[in-house]
Order: sequence, then structure tokens, then C-alpha cells
Amino acid sequence: MSGTDTARKLIEATQELLWERGYVGTSPRAIQQRAGAGQGSMYHHFGGKPDLARAAVRRSAEEMRTLADAELAREGSARERVAGYLRREREVLRGCRLGGLAQDPDVVADPELRAPLSQTFAWLRTRLAEVLEEGRGNGEFGPALDPAGVAAAIVAVVQGGYVLARSAGAPEPFREATDGLLTLLDAHATGTGAVAGAAS
Repeated sequence: MSGTDTARKLIEATQELLWERGYVGTSPRAIQQRAGAGQGSMYHHFGGKPDLARAAVRRSAEEMRTLADAELAREGSARERVAGYLRREREVLRGCRLGGLAQDPDVVADPELRAPLSQTFAWLRTRLAEVLEEGRGNGEFGPALDPAGVAAAIVAVVQGGYVLARSAGAPEPFREATDGLLTLLDAHATGTGAVAGAAS
């Protein structure tokens, strides 16, 4: 295994363990075992657990942006693109990689670990607002639609949907929350957008 492969496997292992166990529960030994790497390899590539955790959180943030933008940048109406983002395949019962970290006191206490979270959620709100503004601008939604406010609500509903699903032990509450959000969004449709979005 090359040095690049080893570093990648260490980062991937840390991503998974942070998602599963949080920062305190992610030990250097667990990372090494999950990655199939020795202690020497780990400390050759990274200064220690904090350094590796920062790399893992940055990568999780980048992956979240890539997945979201894949739906929001596709062709289609604004409603269809938002629906695509809301309904894309997710491991709902595992929760959100970044949302879970935002609830970890050891992560939010570290400015370098917290920064990718706040930056990514801010980017997501802005990106959703751009899509909704486009829909309002082309007449798909009425002028009363507040793109920034609705974008913030979308992010909040998705994060809250994860919590509801995990507490219920079933994915249905997440789908109910996101479907309800789309129903509220449809109340702002002017007609053209509502017809296009109803089939999505």
C-alpha cells in the first residue's frame, strides 16, 4: 500500500469512526485497526489524532457539498432540484455526518474542527437560496417567497428529520418532514412550477 493510499485509508477510517462514535470515542488504535495501518504509518502522515480528525472533517464537508451540488446543479425546475436534494438516497438512521459532529461538544469546542461544519452549512443555505431565487426570478414561485428564509428552513428540516428518524428507529419521519416541506414550498408555486414539481 502506497503512502497516499495509507493516508487516504486513515482519513476514511477516521470519517467513519467520527460518524459512529464521536470524537472522544475515536481512538488512535481504532483508527489504525479500521484503516489496516500501523502506528508508525499514522504518525508518519499525521501529527496525531487531532490532525487526522481535522483532515477527516474537511473531507466529510467536501463530500457533503459534492453530493448536494450534484442535485442542485442538475437541469430542471427549482422545485425539482430541491426535491432531488431532499429525496436523494441517505443513510437516514445513521444521521448526518456533519450534523452529528455539530452536536459533539469536543468538536464544536475546537475552532479548526468546527469551521468546516459552519462553512459547509452556510454554503448549503446559500446554494439552496440561489436555486430558490432562480425559481422566483423565472416565475416558478411567487414574489412572496423568501429564498434565504426557505433555504434555512430546508437545512433545518433535513437536520431535524435525521433526529426524528433516529429517535423513532425508522426512516419514515425523515420522509414525512421533507415531503411536508415540499408541500409548503408548493404553496408558493405560481402554477407552472407546481405542475412540473408535482410529478417529482
